[in-house]
Amino acid sequence: MFERPSAGTRAIIVQVDFGQGAIDERLAEVCLLAASAGATIAAIVQGRRQAPDPAFFVGKGKADEVGAAAQLHEADIVIFNHDISAAQQRNLERKLNFRVIDRSALILDIFALRAKSHEGKLQVELAQLQHLSTRLVRGWTHLERQKGGIGLRGPGEKQLETDRRLLGERVKLLKSRLATLEKQRAVRRRARERRDVLSVSLVGYTNAGKSTLFNALTKAGAYAADQLFATLDTTSRRLFLGEAGNIVVSDTVGFIRDLPHSLVAAFHATLEETVSADLLLHVVDSSSEDREGQIAAVNGVLEEIGAGSLPQIQIWNKIDATLASPEVHADACGNITRVLLSARTGDGLDLLRKVLSDVALGHKAALAAAAEPQDESF
Repeated sequence: MFERPSAGTRAIIVQVDFGQGAIDERLAEVCLLAASAGATIAAIVQGRRQAPDPAFFVGKGKADEVGAAAQLHEADIVIFNHDISAAQQRNLERKLNFRVIDRSALILDIFALRAKSHEGKLQVELAQLQHLSTRLVRGWTHLERQKGGIGLRGPGEKQLETDRRLLGERVKLLKSRLATLEKQRAVRRRARERRDVLSVSLVGYTNAGKSTLFNALTKAGAYAADQLFATLDTTSRRLFLGEAGNIVVSDTVGFIRDLPHSLVAAFHATLEETVSADLLLHVVDSSSEDREGQIAAVNGVLEEIGAGSLPQIQIWNKIDATLASPEVHADACGNITRVLLSARTGDGLDLLRKVLSDVALGHKAALAAAAEPQDESF
């Protein structure tokens, strides 16, 4: 059985510049992802290409460089900060004689570590099986010494011994169980809707501070940490806003650029909480140099799950790190577009509560007007 080194799995990070921009931010992000999965970064190999190489993604020469770095630093795994095909992965592993995983497999592995609830574990397993179903290969004898660890958690260790028929049956069973849980969640959601309670969902890039803000607002005590994907399971709590009454606030899984489609599909039931919300609070790490790219990535996922047209207010969090002042921004029509605050220190939370109270009162007024009988007299 593979024994992980005491210092953690030693990983070689591979980052290729295809002209997509924000390379330093992407590199810092994948290093955080690798650390979240339990890896120690042994070395980073970078390169620049016009397009991926069909065989090795990085080209034969760069693949030799990666292999040399892995040998020199006695690495356990090579992590590509890109999505690579099954054929490219097989070619690289045969050439390098090292375990190779891509960005999607790394994210799925972190989700496998973080999942706590029964539903969350089912969703992660489904996403892993769907991702690995195209990568079933027998006879990887050169990897036997490295079974286990990053990219092989959950169902991964059994993948090489599982044929497609059994895999398909497991996927079908998981989908059936998740469908049952989704129906139960829908019943609870309809009960809230019948009470005409404003539903607010916190969305945002991973590690933007959603759970910290959620705790600051609701005193829920949800797990919050300075790490990627600290929250996987949706948590909902009531928030009392004086004359506006109660609203329901939900903390949801964080998004990330290039989020695996299999993960979005598997977490459909959880993300339904976002789609059904009356208002989205888009939490932004205002201290990040790549905040505009992160905002775009979150909005892209929202479009993918059908929540792109929902009302949204940006919450620029972590102003304690930027020395900005708490304030509320509105557009030319007077609609609130942005609130600057610090969830950690509490600065600006009163402004957000006032904004939510006004939205809740407007929501109640709109529902009351819609319920009034229409005067059809001429």
